[in-house]
Amino acid sequence: MSLSQESTASDLRLTKASSLTPVDRSLSLSYREVPQMESLWRSVTLANPDPSDYTGIEFWSSPERTGWLNKQGEYIKTWRRRWFVLKQGKLLWFKDPSFVTRGSIPRGVITVANCLTVKGAEDVLHRPFAFELSTHSDTMYFIADSEKEKEEWINSIGRSIVQHSRSVTDSEVVDYDSKR
Repeated sequence: MSLSQESTASDLRLTKASSLTPVDRSLSLSYREVPQMESLWRSVTLANPDPSDYTGIEFWSSPERTGWLNKQGEYIKTWRRRWFVLKQGKLLWFKDPSFVTRGSIPRGVITVANCLTVKGAEDVLHRPFAFELSTHSDTMYFIADSEKEKEEWINSIGRSIVQHSRSVTDSEVVDYDSKR
């Protein structure tokens, strides 16, 4: 697509596919009326996670694992190098290690109890040292600096998923045979 020099930033709208398209100036839409804009809005507002997602977690002290990973953006599929901290069933990320202090706000938080799998993803991304973390609705991609780092992250996150996943108790098990 090509835009004329007469097009301005106010004439454009960012779509989920990360392409720019002209918008009719006569339309008056809020971001909630256009799904692509709502997605973009959500991605911006979720950049600062809800404090309840990490309250009580001293992520700056004795984490289970820390290190650099490249993380793919959820909506705009660019790769960013971020400092990750795994602690108490949360995978938090920061711009760099200097941002991990008592007063820090993480750039994002993943609750590992909501995750189903963590596994290598070189075949999906066609990049070395790639792995994916999947929930019921999303798959997030990461790239480590080495094969060893990738395996260590997969093992650490996998252990955390098992430790923090909600277990089914005996009272929740339905005996279908007794219901017949």
